[in-house]
Amino acid sequence: MIPWELIDSAPVPGSDRELRLYRRGGEFSIRLPDCELMNSRMHGSEESLAELVCERLARLEAPRMLIGGLGMGFTTMAALRNLNGAAQLVVAELVPKVVAWNRDQLAELAGNPLADPRVTVREADVCRVIMEEKRAWDAILLDVDNGPDGLTSSENDVLYGPTGLTAAFCALRPGGLLAVWSVAAAPAFTKRLRQTGFVAEEVTVRARGKRGGRHVIWLARRAG
Repeated sequence: MIPWELIDSAPVPGSDRELRLYRRGGEFSIRLPDCELMNSRMHGSEESLAELVCERLARLEAPRMLIGGLGMGFTTMAALRNLNGAAQLVVAELVPKVVAWNRDQLAELAGNPLADPRVTVREADVCRVIMEEKRAWDAILLDVDNGPDGLTSSENDVLYGPTGLTAAFCALRPGGLLAVWSVAAAPAFTKRLRQTGFVAEEVTVRARGKRGGRHVIWLARRAG
């Protein structure tokens, strides 16, 4: 078997942890020292995150979408495939090197979504981007830190806690959607969404088509 090769590493702002990019042949992996965060062979649930939202935005002529967490670009490309030419996508990524990887080593994995003119990249904490504007977004998609039970940054406790959820609620236009990807179920998070005022549903998706691990996506609508 071909061994994994370490390609690059990057510190995670706001923590003492480090992301590491590995390659094995044509396969890529982004990891923390103690676990894998994403793998280029298993991205079905990341694509489902965008597809489920886009289905619900189909009536909009020019949707404005915020994606928190670039990863390997699969969520962003799935959104681009399912939105019209008038859509605007802003991708907020906390780790600058993840953006650099997506413009270089990882660019072709998802079809180089950052080259699409509908996409704007912000190297920033998505929580801060959410708090900048009210009633600004038709959808906010979060794929940050493996979900509400985070691993890399204590700041994500704010993002998925009452403060962050209230900010997301206020940042959405009436009828807008907050969609959250998670590696596992988190019943307390569903309760927090509903306490914030969202109408929330929980969907189970597979990591690789009809195979692979089961991941969770919350679809939470701001009524209006």
